[in-house]
Amino acid sequence: MLADRLYLDHAATTPVLSVARAAVAQGMEIWANPSSPHGPGRAARAALEEARARVKAALGWTGEVIFTSGASEAIGIAMGRTQNDVLLVGATEHDAVQRAAERVVVLPVGPDGLVAAHVLTGRLGALGAGLPLVVVQSANSETGVLQPLDELAPAVRKAGGLLFVDASQTVGKLALPHADLIAVSAHKFGGPPGIGALLVRDFAMLNASGGQERGYRGGTENLPGALGMAAALEAPRGWIDRAADLRAHLDGAIEAAGGQVIARTSHRIATIASYRMPGVASAVQLIQFDLAGIAVSAGSACSSGSLKPSHVLTAMGWSEADAAEVVRVSFGPDTTRADVYRFVEVWRRIAADAKARA
Repeated sequence: MLADRLYLDHAATTPVLSVARAAVAQGMEIWANPSSPHGPGRAARAALEEARARVKAALGWTGEVIFTSGASEAIGIAMGRTQNDVLLVGATEHDAVQRAAERVVVLPVGPDGLVAAHVLTGRLGALGAGLPLVVVQSANSETGVLQPLDELAPAVRKAGGLLFVDASQTVGKLALPHADLIAVSAHKFGGPPGIGALLVRDFAMLNASGGQERGYRGGTENLPGALGMAAALEAPRGWIDRAADLRAHLDGAIEAAGGQVIARTSHRIATIASYRMPGVASAVQLIQFDLAGIAVSAGSACSSGSLKPSHVLTAMGWSEADAAEVVRVSFGPDTTRADVYRFVEVWRRIAADAKARA
């Protein structure tokens, strides 16, 4: 990456921490297959189980850990192999959840992007018999909106259901939610790409498929990735508090420049925010920001290349036209206030140029 470029797309992926790179290199030296019964295989297995224990300790998780290739695979396992009779899915869930969801009850959100506890209770009450699996993310990857999981979880428990949380954007930044299953993605918090996990409170919730990971996931285990993930989770996270100050400055500057802050009054994770520049298409903004050496996105990385309007914003009541004028900014460990000011300066220039041409 060129030294003068400014990277503000950490919600898509963030640079691998040096401690994680070193751990991956260590894992490359332990090259045997962890499922092999011989001495080198047993040594690899021991290292893998040590990584699993470190992940659990770093997260304060007392249940089981299934290593996966990332959050998308974890989502597929949770939604495809959980013993449930019906799925209830938040309207603003990530594309990976939307793709895995079939025959679901959609949980609508308000303009604030939140699933209300009374709405969930009503949907659960209308189901009748059967075991529900409720799928609600911790933080939205486009808007940063934090779902009120402490309010939703009791309703799920009362209905005898299971709660599955996609915590890709909050693991390594905020405490784990109280859920039955949780999806984790290492490359969102400084770990290597290609590794993640499904946290499972009790294996009895899942139908086994055979193969590795105690029979719940096929494929050779990614030992270097698991070690890198563990190391990244153990790294200090003091920068998260600083991100709140950066986001507050950016919100204010965007509003002062005539822009709109998406979900302005909602409780949001400090590292993610979305902004609308009225009259300027997000595709045009992305090109102009990129030419200015600034990397941002229009929604989550899995959907930003699509010409479709953001399902997140439309579910919140935004029109397709207005939703098509929104870009996402997301911070990482090295983001500074000077970076925020640089972004705002370019934002103002793009908006002024568009106004002059109107």
